[in-house]
This record gives sequence, structure tokens and C-alpha cells, in this order.
Amino acid sequence: MRARAILDFLFPPQCAGCNALGSGLCSACTPSNGPIRVRFPALRVTALAPYEGTLRAAVLALKDGRRDVAEALGAIVAPLVERDSALVPIPTTARRKRERGFDGVAAIALVAARAAGAHAIRALEQRAGDAQRGRSRRQRLAAHGRFCCDATLVAGRRVTLVDDVCTTGATLQDCAAAVRESGGLVEEALVVAVALHEAGSRAPATKSARPWKEAMFG
Repeated sequence: MRARAILDFLFPPQCAGCNALGSGLCSACTPSNGPIRVRFPALRVTALAPYEGTLRAAVLALKDGRRDVAEALGAIVAPLVERDSALVPIPTTARRKRERGFDGVAAIALVAARAAGAHAIRALEQRAGDAQRGRSRRQRLAAHGRFCCDATLVAGRRVTLVDDVCTTGATLQDCAAAVRESGGLVEEALVVAVALHEAGSRAPATKSARPWKEAMFG
């Protein structure tokens, strides 16, 4: 804790949206218009907001290795996490983890789980070393079978997947398939942001008791 306090003093957390000191994403730059729910085949995804503006800046900062941003996003996501639930983060590649010094999505899941009284389980690993970032929509949708799951951690257990951004939904659906093949139950995913223009046509919002905007993607 003392070492962390020294680091925060020397390199204080700074908002990825406006550069204000104090947090990786300040309250003024945090989307306040409520979460968005999108649906893919056999998987429902809840996102804080669209992948744009200050939230896009935060995700890009996370991908550049900003731990302060990961902690801020984890705290912001936490209210969407059910107590005693199991969060399974989507793993990054080993190369990107070395470059960044940590796994940003795993950090988000851990912070959110601690704040919500839930559990973060690192059950997934990438079989292939190639990341989705930089791929075309067609390439993303064609990619599958890239993850393996530790059955001892998920068998007979209901889990929620966690990722930073959802574009086509291919990675989330690939990971959901790996969890199910290992005996786990997964119907929900939680992401920081969703790229609606990449994921597909947006359907009209439906009436709901929850403050979510809804869209369905095939």
C-alpha cells in the first residue's frame, strides 16, 4: 500500500477524458445516460455506453497500459455487478500483456468484483496469439475457437463475461462457447463500451422497467 501511495504521489491518476487529476476517468467524463443492453444469439451484453467520446478515450488509454483507468472503469462497472456473481474476464494475448505490463480487462473485473462483493475468475486463455484489434468486421466474425476454458473453475457454475469493448460480438460469443463446452453456464456479458455501428443495425428501444436502451444484433 505504501508503494502504491508513493506511485500515486509521483504519477497521480489522470482522467483519460479531460486530463484532470484524481481518477482515471472523472465523474464529469463518465457517461450518465444509463447502460445499454444489446443482444446476440444466446448472449445478452450490457455496456456502460456507446464506444465514443470520453469512454472511447478511456478504453484506448486502457489498451495503452493505464492502470489508473482500469481501476476507474472497474469502479464504474461495479454497480452493474450482482453480489456473489462470478465474473470471467476475456483475456488479452500474452504479447499484449507483456507490452502493457498487466491485463486491463482482468484488472477491471477484479476491481468490480471486490467493490460488488462478487468473484473474479480467470478461467479463459487464448489458444491463438492473434488479437482482434485491427481486424476487419469480416475477419472478426470469422474468428472462432480461439479460447480454452478451465472446466474446474466453471463447471456447473453461472458466470458473466467481462470485456472492455464489444464490436461485432465475435470474441464474446467465442468465449461463451468455450465456457459452455467446459460445463459452465453463461447468458450475460458486461462490457465498458459497445461499438453500435460495428455490431450491426440498431433496433428501436423497447419498454423496460430497467433504464437500458436495447438493441438486437443477429
